[in-house]
Amino acid sequence: MSITEPQVCDPLADYFLGMEDYPEAIRRHQQVIKEHPDNALAHYHLGFAEGLMGQHQLELAEYQKAVQLGLNDWDLFLNMGLLYLETDQIDTATQVLQLATLLAPEHPETHYNLGIAYERRGKLKQAEQEILLSLQLDPAQVDARNQLGVIYAEEGNFQRARDEWQELASSAPGYSPAVANLALLRKVEQGRTLAAGQNSGSFLHAP
Repeated sequence: MSITEPQVCDPLADYFLGMEDYPEAIRRHQQVIKEHPDNALAHYHLGFAEGLMGQHQLELAEYQKAVQLGLNDWDLFLNMGLLYLETDQIDTATQVLQLATLLAPEHPETHYNLGIAYERRGKLKQAEQEILLSLQLDPAQVDARNQLGVIYAEEGNFQRARDEWQELASSAPGYSPAVANLALLRKVEQGRTLAAGQNSGSFLHAP
């Protein structure tokens, strides 16, 4: 089932969500769902608020309910994919983030997070492709540029990793992961301890 008409959530419930009053947002979205149990958008927003309160099992249950009710919003699948990433369900995260990317290929964050999922699965070429797509859409993403350097290093392409991190350290001097990764890369090159394609987890990802 897919929703063909735009869903509307309760404006006051969403107001408290926007004001970061998450307990009140949860209470009001629960009331909306009690009165309108088929409101998929309310389930999504309730899950989002619960996630911000650290209630991730409840968050996932509400996301899944929203999907079952036919909500097909790219940001729902993005947030669901991020939750799967955070809980180390990498294969499922990849599938969900692929859907987010298909629904919203114009949004750099979909490609970036799909690239993260691919990198964590050791699929470095696919990861590189998605990070590059993300940077084409928004070249100013320091986390994506750092992640690209991580992927290059894990592929064994140390020169490209160095170039990426040196440029990032120069253009964003306050961004510490690039500086730290350059230091780690020097140690790796001295010992040649990281083989191409090996994900050691040594290099720093986004803070």
